[in-house]
Amino acid sequence: MKRKIIAVASGVALTPALVVVLAGTASAHGYVNSPPSRQAQCAQNTVQCGGVKYEPQSVEGRQGQRTCNGGNSAFAELNDDSKGWTATKVGTSVNFTWTFTARHRTTNWEYYIGGSRVAVVSGNNAQPPATVSHTVNLAGHTGRQKVLAVWNIADTGNAFYACVDLQVG
Repeated sequence: MKRKIIAVASGVALTPALVVVLAGTASAHGYVNSPPSRQAQCAQNTVQCGGVKYEPQSVEGRQGQRTCNGGNSAFAELNDDSKGWTATKVGTSVNFTWTFTARHRTTNWEYYIGGSRVAVVSGNNAQPPATVSHTVNLAGHTGRQKVLAVWNIADTGNAFYACVDLQVG
């Protein structure tokens, strides 16, 4: 009888910790960390933002969106081009580094400028490592540019979105 009470008490004590661990991994995903995306700038306090400051990896929406917030109204401030985003100075070749906190099987990563796709990188339907870098050629684009980076997930109909402000040239 004493063993049963200890077993039940242990289970009750561990349940809240298990719920926190599972909920934490379910809400975490990925974003462009370098050059700093808009959500990375929020997390680093470079620009004042709302809740995305605390969860830059969570800018998720249905695949096919072409907005910085991926259609997620909770992160609408990412679409505001007048917010004072810092543009990183780069040449015509840029290395984008994604940081993942939950690594989903990946269809591909896409990069857009002004609605035109400038690069696509296959994910081979595989789970990526904790960080992934892609070199993207931006030849033909100069001056201030906003790059929309999209991580298309293979195991759901969703994608993760990040806009990166650059000064190309």
